[in-house]
Amino acid sequence: MFIQCTIVPVTPYQQNCSVIRCADTGRAAIVDPGGDVERILGAVQQLDAKVEKVILTHAHLDHCAASDVLRQQLGVPIEGPHAEDNFWLEGLPEACKMSGFPDTQAFTPDRWLEQGDTVTVGAQALKVIHCPGHTPGHVVFLHEPQKVAWVGDVLFQGSIGRTDFPRGNHADLISSIRDKLFPLGDDITFIPGHGPTSTFGQERQANPYVADSLYE
Repeated sequence: MFIQCTIVPVTPYQQNCSVIRCADTGRAAIVDPGGDVERILGAVQQLDAKVEKVILTHAHLDHCAASDVLRQQLGVPIEGPHAEDNFWLEGLPEACKMSGFPDTQAFTPDRWLEQGDTVTVGAQALKVIHCPGHTPGHVVFLHEPQKVAWVGDVLFQGSIGRTDFPRGNHADLISSIRDKLFPLGDDITFIPGHGPTSTFGQERQANPYVADSLYE
C-alpha cells in the first residue's frame, strides 16, 4: 500500500506539479497543474498511470491554469481547493493575460474541499488540511502512511509563502504552519509548490520565519 510521485516543474514560475500514482491500482492524481500539459502527460505515461482526478492546493494561476484543459482532455474531475479561493478562479482569465500565460477560462471545481475531508487516489487516501494565509482557501494534502505532504505555497525549504496578494494573511499563514502542519511530526517530508523538498523537522529547526527558536 504505497504511492509513487513524480515532480514535474511547469510554467516560467517552475511550479512543482506532482503526479501521484497508487501502486496497487495504477490510478493517479495530478496535483497543481499550472501549465505545460504535454510535459505533465509525459510524466503520467512514464509512470504507466491512469489519471482519475486533478487536485488543487490553491487557485493561483501557476498552480491551476491547466486544470480545466486536463479535465476536458482526460474526462476527470477537479477536486479542491477550499471555496474561499473561488475569487481567484473567477479572476483567472485576467491574471493569465497579465502574466503572459496562455488564455485560460475561469472554471469551477467539481468538488470544493474542507478541513478533514479525504481525497482518494486509487486505493490510497490523502487527508485534507485547510491552511489559509497564502490564499484564504489553500489546502494541504497529507498521505499519512508514507508521511508525505503536498503543501503548495504554504511552506518552502527555508522560507514561507507570500501574503501580499489579495486576501493573504501573515498571521493566518504562521498559524497554519505552526499549529496545523508542524504537529503532524518532524518526520513528514513535504513537497512545496516551488523548490526542493524538506521535512517539517528541518524547518522547525532552521526556517528563519517559523523555527521553534523564534517562539520560545
